[in-house]
Amino acid sequence: MSDIEIRRATEADLPAIVAMLADDPLGATRESPDDLPPYRAAYEAIAADPQQHLVVAVREGRTVGTLQLTVIPGLSRRGASRSLIEGVRVHADERGGGLGTQLIEWAITESRVLGCALVQLTSDATRVDAHRFYERLGFEASHLGFKRVL
Repeated sequence: MSDIEIRRATEADLPAIVAMLADDPLGATRESPDDLPPYRAAYEAIAADPQQHLVVAVREGRTVGTLQLTVIPGLSRRGASRSLIEGVRVHADERGGGLGTQLIEWAITESRVLGCALVQLTSDATRVDAHRFYERLGFEASHLGFKRVL
């Protein structure tokens, strides 16, 4: 995996990122790779916020993975900051080769560097394989999550 570079995403990475977000049964129902303007607006907000870390994994000039790491300051846990990992995706051609592990390990290391006391993530209840993957990396299923579409 030494030929993988993990770096901050640029606007030029958006088509590849959105394509990866759409490349699964859940993403296919909620993402629109042919309509990039909403993603560009979101990217601008992410890029302007120092608590947001949108990264891509690149192999030989090709974007093959992504995740977003958000640092959340808080009062609980004696004023500890926590990080939230979201939008973890690996290109279909790269799955099963350790890239997902490398991305998560990057996020954990970066969370420590940023002074976070806890790193957390959520995963859709239907993503059973992803749950096993996260548990293998030391994450524990500790909470029941709720969402409300607005």
